[in-house]
Amino acid sequence: MIKFLAMFLFSTVTFANGPDLMICNGEFALCAASGSVPTGKTIRVEGKEFQEGVAICPVLTGRSVANRTFLKGDCKAPAGKVWSLFSTITEYPQAPDWNVVTMTPRVFVTNNKSGGGMSNQWSFLCEKQAKKVNGVQLANCYGPINESPWTNDHVPFGTSSFSAAPVGTPNPVGANIPSGAK
Repeated sequence: MIKFLAMFLFSTVTFANGPDLMICNGEFALCAASGSVPTGKTIRVEGKEFQEGVAICPVLTGRSVANRTFLKGDCKAPAGKVWSLFSTITEYPQAPDWNVVTMTPRVFVTNNKSGGGMSNQWSFLCEKQAKKVNGVQLANCYGPINESPWTNDHVPFGTSSFSAAPVGTPNPVGANIPSGAK
């Protein structure tokens, strides 16, 4: 399944309006198994307005993949912050107790019920939490709900998406499956 997810991420290079990718090495938040809750605010992405969500994500160190445009070409986050990025790491701390477990990717379909959307936290800035939980540094990551990381367009309800967040997690962090993908 990791190859499946990586294939989608790296296949975006061929999309006319896909993200410009770059590799980072250092601290990053990994939100792949998190969900997000609406903040009551909106967030603008590439001139489009979305409902803003916040996800709690573990802060890891290593190689990760970023959207160069959103990071303005620089992997270094401001003091007290960290970027939420993608990684092929398969074992990392996950809610609710933040023990290290193996991620379990899944496909789901978005719906219009409360928490039935999907969240894109990829390449958005996070605020590190003051205290570690169970020895794990966490970050509050803010990003759009129902926004495609491939095109920055709105993701309509009824769209197949993927995430490593457990079933029942509100607005799982992940991505829509691009139309035409096999």
